[in-house]
Amino acid sequence: MLSDLEKRVALAVKGQTILVTGAAGTIGSALTERLLQFDPKVVRLLDQDEERTFFLDLDWSKDQRVRTLLGDVRDRERMNRALHGVDIVIHTAALKHVGLGEYNPFEVVRTNLVALQGLIEASINANVGKFIFTSSDKAVNPTNVMGGSKFIGERLVTAGNVYRGGTRTIFASTRFGNVLGSAGSVIPVFQNQIRQGGPITVTDMNMTRFFMSLSEAVDLVLSAMVASLGGEVFVPKMKAIRLKDLAEGMREIIAPNRKIAIKEIGLRPGEKMFEELISDHELPRCLETEHLLIVLPYLECAMFSVPNHEGYTQLGPDDYPDKPRWAKNAYNSHHVDPITKKAALDMLRSSVLTKGN
Repeated sequence: MLSDLEKRVALAVKGQTILVTGAAGTIGSALTERLLQFDPKVVRLLDQDEERTFFLDLDWSKDQRVRTLLGDVRDRERMNRALHGVDIVIHTAALKHVGLGEYNPFEVVRTNLVALQGLIEASINANVGKFIFTSSDKAVNPTNVMGGSKFIGERLVTAGNVYRGGTRTIFASTRFGNVLGSAGSVIPVFQNQIRQGGPITVTDMNMTRFFMSLSEAVDLVLSAMVASLGGEVFVPKMKAIRLKDLAEGMREIIAPNRKIAIKEIGLRPGEKMFEELISDHELPRCLETEHLLIVLPYLECAMFSVPNHEGYTQLGPDDYPDKPRWAKNAYNSHHVDPITKKAALDMLRSSVLTKGN
C-alpha cells in the first residue's frame, strides 16, 4: 500500500512486542507470518477458539518468538495480562457475519463494541505504542448490525487518541473489503455449494462488492501501523466485482464440466446492493495516494499532539508518506466499473482457488 513498506515495517517492528487478537483467523494468521519476517522480540497470538489455538501453537512451536494465548477479548482481566509489556496491538478479533449479527445483535455489541472499549482502555493503561483496529467497508452508511458496530468501533478507536491523556498510545483503524478466502468472505460459501452440486445462491445478479487479496489486507494493516499519527481510517482502493461474475468464474474454475445452476434469492436482512469505501461526509477530510485513502479524524478529534509536531495540530497531506493529495471522489462499488469476468477469473486463480481445488 505504501512505497518502501518493507523498509518502514522493518524499522517499526524490530525488537517490539506485538499482540495480535483473533490470531487463529485468516487475517491474524497471515499477519503473524508476515510480522515474524521483521525480527520482532515477541508476537503474542491470542484467540478464544481452543482447537484453532492448539493448532496455531503447533504451527509455531519451533519459533521462540511466538507465544500463543487462549483468551476472550471480552475478558478485561485476561486482556490486562495479555497486554503487559506490549508495544503494538493489532486487533482483528470480531463477530463479522452479517446474517448472524442480525439475529444475535447483543453478542455483536459485546464483542465488537464493549470488548473493543475495554481493549482501548487496557492498551492506554499498558502504555501501548500503536493500536490498529480492523474495520469493514460495511461501516460506511451501515445497514446492518455488524456494519453499525464497525462504524461505532472506528469512532471509539479515534476517540482513544483524546481519551489517552498523556500516554503514548496512537490509535488508528483500517477498513477492509471482502478478503478473498477469509472466513467472512462469500467465496467459501460458493465453494461449498459448487462441491455439493449447487445451486450457487446469489442474492442479486447485479450486486457488487469490493474484494481484496489476503496479502493486500496484510499490507493495509502494516501501512496503517507505520503511517498512523492518530485517529485515521486507512482504506485501500479495491477492485469491485459483480457477484454474478464471481459465481460464474468460480464455477468455471472448480467445476468446468458440470452444469451447476446459479439461483437468485433476493436480498437478505441487512444487505445492500453495493458497498462504499468512504462516505460523502468523509470526502472533505480524506487524502488519497495511488493505492490508499486516508480518512482524517474530525477537526475537534484531530486536535491532539502528534509525533514531530509541537503542541496540538491538525493533520494534513504533509504528515504522510507518498505525497497524498486531497481526495476528489467518493468510492462505491456501484459507481466504480466492475472488473471484467476474465480479470475476476485471473484474480481467483491467483488467490485461494489454486489451493486444493
